[in-house]
Amino acid sequence: MVTPDLVSEEDIAKLTIPDDLPDEPSFKAYIEAKVYDNEGHLVRYHRQPMKSLTEYFLGIISILTIGTYQNASTNQAQGILVNLLGLPSQQSTYSQALANISWDWTIQLGSGTQSFSPSLTTLAAPIASGTAAGQLLYGNESVSYAGSSIYVSLQVTNNNSSAVSVTEIGLQGTIYIQYYTSGNAYTHASYSFLLSYDTFSTPVTVPGYGMAVFQITLTFTG
Repeated sequence: MVTPDLVSEEDIAKLTIPDDLPDEPSFKAYIEAKVYDNEGHLVRYHRQPMKSLTEYFLGIISILTIGTYQNASTNQAQGILVNLLGLPSQQSTYSQALANISWDWTIQLGSGTQSFSPSLTTLAAPIASGTAAGQLLYGNESVSYAGSSIYVSLQVTNNNSSAVSVTEIGLQGTIYIQYYTSGNAYTHASYSFLLSYDTFSTPVTVPGYGMAVFQITLTFTG
């Protein structure tokens, strides 16, 4: 026997949990670009949401949530660090010295486009740092934080008379493992990853002999 459905649409609506709870943690990210002409005048400001984080971003964030080793009795790296990021499961050190892990972020700009995939490892057409036509001289870069936001910024200069069109942007991350070898010599190994990939809704053009500041803002709330 089938029991009659006595629940109305109004009752269902009352029982439905909204997607955004008042105290639910949230993550937001934005891309900004400020473009200046050769006299230092601001000629364009662009801002859009950053939407495309890669799986490698998840791998780095996992260090903050689950740590770098499995547990007190298993002195090996977490599986996500080995299988996804390609880090060694163990890092041998001299005597009882411990290995240290750290990371840094920077911005990479490009002049191409490609479809997003969580496993992307590079931009379609990275813009090299230099003074030749089609290049931008990568200058001051910084990673800072205020409140619940992290700011990654990069200043670039166009040292050529030809304008350079920036169509794609990525957040590049590098992990460093620092340790002492069996000969008690300090050394380190580095591993680089593309943490995000986005294309600009409209190309950001840096005029001849102009400059621009690109910034990615990561905000955590809740």
